[in-house]
Amino acid sequence: MVANIDTAVQCAVGPGRKSRRLEFPGCLEVRLTRAEVEQYEGHIEFWDARTGMAMVAEPPPALAHEFPAQRLAKLATLIAAARGSPIDTFGAAGLLQLAGDGEWRRIMQPDQIVYLNPGEHTPPGNQIKLGEDRLPDVVLEVDNTTDVRRGKLYLYESWEFPELWVEVPDKPARSRPKSLRPGLTIHSLERGRFVEALVSRAFPGWTAVEIHRAMNEPALSEETAEVLRRVGRRMGAAEGTGPDDDPFLDAELRESRAKVLHEALQQVFAARGISVSWTSRNNWPMELERAPVERLVQAALECRNEDDFLKRLRAG
Repeated sequence: MVANIDTAVQCAVGPGRKSRRLEFPGCLEVRLTRAEVEQYEGHIEFWDARTGMAMVAEPPPALAHEFPAQRLAKLATLIAAARGSPIDTFGAAGLLQLAGDGEWRRIMQPDQIVYLNPGEHTPPGNQIKLGEDRLPDVVLEVDNTTDVRRGKLYLYESWEFPELWVEVPDKPARSRPKSLRPGLTIHSLERGRFVEALVSRAFPGWTAVEIHRAMNEPALSEETAEVLRRVGRRMGAAEGTGPDDDPFLDAELRESRAKVLHEALQQVFAARGISVSWTSRNNWPMELERAPVERLVQAALECRNEDDFLKRLRAG
């Protein structure tokens, strides 16, 4: 049986808020014990210890559902490179609300979570304990056969998650509710309540339209690449970091610069009629790897031959 108003879970969603009936459209209601939940390998939208009922997606998530979440992880990695500091994504981690005795009271699983500043305060493993662990900066829910607006949205708000993204993919599932339209909605927490925003607060300047387009492209477009660079550099400017602070990207940039420099030196030597024994970067003398660009250019312009060129670099 698919969960709807008749099978909704009665739930107090937080201090100062009235109890409400949480609905889980597109989900199958399954009875699971605590032990069975611990061993369950599928995706659990919601589980409540009091009722012992779990809401699981029906049918199970397909590629169209999984694609945006996996794409977000890749997009975050590219932004992190432009920013010059890491961003971590953890996929469908379990969000655990604990009872007074420390036992699980409720569990939810989003489709993707993002920590902008991972470190020692990032929860280990794939579980986040509400009230104990640092909350992620962004949580993504993908609605293709489900509709989080009628249930999980209220829980995220009551648990004071700073930013929730709800993505409805361009490619619809056969069982998608007619009320869902393709696009991404940003829910930003303000004074304990979610408000819809056009631009992400976590990723400054990244608009909902741009995020949706990036998560649905079959391949990264030039337009999206420029957007990611813009967002990453803006974040880096606030922290005093940039692409040179990313180890992998820095190595790539140094490799690219060395290639351009090698080609320029070869052109200078050719114009001056000087032959050199190293015709590719694979057999460059060590002096070329270590010397500043200005010294390389000056030596190439002033040397009489290859030996004189290397002698000038060593002297410098």
